[in-house]
Amino acid sequence: MDGDFLAGRIRTPDRAEASTSGPPPPSIYFGAVVHKRLQPFVHRLDYSVFSLLLDIDRLEETAARSHLLKYNRPGAVSFYDKDHGPRDGTPIRPWLDRVLAAHGVAGPIGAVRLFCFPRLWGYVFNPLSIYYCYNPDGRLSTVLYEVCNTFGEWHGYLLKADAPDTDAPIRQSVEKIFHVSPFMPVDGQYAFTLKPPGERFSLTIRYQDSGGQDRMIARHTGKRADLTRATLVKALLKHPLMTWKVTAGIHWEALKLWFKGAVYHPKPAPPEHEITR
Repeated sequence: MDGDFLAGRIRTPDRAEASTSGPPPPSIYFGAVVHKRLQPFVHRLDYSVFSLLLDIDRLEETAARSHLLKYNRPGAVSFYDKDHGPRDGTPIRPWLDRVLAAHGVAGPIGAVRLFCFPRLWGYVFNPLSIYYCYNPDGRLSTVLYEVCNTFGEWHGYLLKADAPDTDAPIRQSVEKIFHVSPFMPVDGQYAFTLKPPGERFSLTIRYQDSGGQDRMIARHTGKRADLTRATLVKALLKHPLMTWKVTAGIHWEALKLWFKGAVYHPKPAPPEHEITR
């Protein structure tokens, strides 16, 4: 991670790193996740990960082409509809269309890309998945952040993707209303800085208190590669138990926070609605 992030500053992606117009093809991103807690003490974690960027309208075709990724079938690397959206095993696109229409997203939606962890050896936990919704002209229109906690609950933050042009970083903010960590309260807001997916992926999340002071900064970065059998084999060799490690790491870091004296916040009732616009 660069020095700007470790110092608590967000580095705006360079124009040379920006994505080209329109959504990229199904891809795999190799990168890292860093969390830096700032209040009431500093606590930092850093993990290497890989993620998939999938076309939700061509999941079966993408799986067939990769020869290793399985769609709604068990395998070393797999993607199941039931891990996202309505979580009932039905296709994701009709559910997403209903969500967008119910929350007043105007105009037709063209391509949709989903950025997430796959299942490895039958297990997955996605703390955050991102739906990129594009207009028919290839311009990013709306972003849905799908946040999950370890209590089996999830919540979606649906935000407009206003940017001066296609390649510019997108800056968004939303009130935090969903319980994620027992060592963070459910108040304040999230401030997102998101670069549309291209040759590199970059997301910075600032969790701020009601006064606008940063409580935590999280950053996920990655470099794109074509989604093929070879790149999936590479991912498995580098991260054979990644999804298990994600869950184990969350609990291990929670234990360390408890030993450091972090205040415990009991889990409140989940939000009344699944999606916040």
